Amino acid sequence: MPFQSIPQRRVLVIAYYFPPMGLSGVQRTLKFVKYLPDFGWLPTVLTVDPRGYFAKDESLLAELEGRSVTVVRTPHSGPARLTGKRDVVEIPAEWMRKMLSRLSDTFFIPDNKIGWRRKAVARALALHRETPFDMIFATAPPFTSFLIGRDLKRKIDRPLVLDYRDPWVDYPFKFYPTPLHRLVNVRMERKALRASSHIVTTNRRVKEQILRRHRFLTYHDIDIISQGFDPADFAAALSSGPKKPAPAPQGERRMRITYAGVFWEDRIPDYFLQGLHDLFAEKPRLRGRIEAVFVGKFRDENMKIVSRLGLQDCVRVLGYLPHGDCIKELCASDVLWMTVGDDVGSPGKVYEYIGARKPILGLVPDGYLKTTILEAGGTAVPPTDAGGVKRALEEFLMLHEKRQLKGPGEDVVEKYDRVALTGALAKLFESLFEP
Repeated sequence: MPFQSIPQRRVLVIAYYFPPMGLSGVQRTLKFVKYLPDFGWLPTVLTVDPRGYFAKDESLLAELEGRSVTVVRTPHSGPARLTGKRDVVEIPAEWMRKMLSRLSDTFFIPDNKIGWRRKAVARALALHRETPFDMIFATAPPFTSFLIGRDLKRKIDRPLVLDYRDPWVDYPFKFYPTPLHRLVNVRMERKALRASSHIVTTNRRVKEQILRRHRFLTYHDIDIISQGFDPADFAAALSSGPKKPAPAPQGERRMRITYAGVFWEDRIPDYFLQGLHDLFAEKPRLRGRIEAVFVGKFRDENMKIVSRLGLQDCVRVLGYLPHGDCIKELCASDVLWMTVGDDVGSPGKVYEYIGARKPILGLVPDGYLKTTILEAGGTAVPPTDAGGVKRALEEFLMLHEKRQLKGPGEDVVEKYDRVALTGALAKLFESLFEP
């Protein structure tokens, strides 16, 4: 329940990625600031002009209408400046994206948003002079946000909370061309952590990494507030009626299995598609009884795999959809799947899958994410195990046709309610003012 008796305080939220930018990286911050006013905190979001990004979703920003949230934007920084006035740019081919990412890690520390640091600090100080803030909350990546938070903590002496959506030094896809690059990142992280009043991570694995690297921190200096789902999103999707899958040629309703999101690095559709292909090759009678749906950016290189495996007749690509429409697709599906190759990432989609109350197929390694999926009653196979995918799809189809598919229990679903998670964050904020 919201803390109605608590006087309202002001929190500065430093978030480079924020709506109307789309994709999953904005959801956590958006939902925190959406619900913080219900718990006595008035957020001012310091972000950038939303240009030169891979997706735009005005419906996300509309969620803040009528709520006590202020959004302040500075000129954008980093590669976005090279895109001119274009709001949306195409995600480059994966080989190009990797090359650009590695070049960025070589020449910019901690990331290519470092040019935003001075602008953001100056704007935040001006805002603080107008109406003082009680708290600073910086979310990353990009980890330039943590440096901005540290600068502000030194200048205005307000409690600083750092929110790790992903790890910094130990991020699986961070490229260090020399040992010096790694050392500089470690030292930057240490300085930011020393300046912080408290730290938040999305999972225990990241918390453990931080504690091992920075021994001056204690277990009690870091809280885990997981990713989650917004129940209002699902109430809206269900009230407008999700779309139903079309009947299969045999007259039976196809099992719809959906992926929401983008593919990059080791998060690829190859092994899922191979498993689907192998199932149809082994049991041709099942063709036409499974439909694979992709919601999000699906690049030409991904479609080439579909064509090579001859799956065009059972794969449907919807492209990027506004978040509400994406939720409708999740609710209209029978099974939801995801893939991740490491044990530290916290894909937000998993928790929205749980919010959709659907069975989950996770292509994941051993670790906390596998545990989460199994706790939700899902099925987990290793990320590159096409044979495991094949067997899982056959089992899901059998249960589907018997009408025995089951999603997570309500006790699991309730753990990831964004409103309750925001309440936990507000409680953390309040604890920093206790004598």
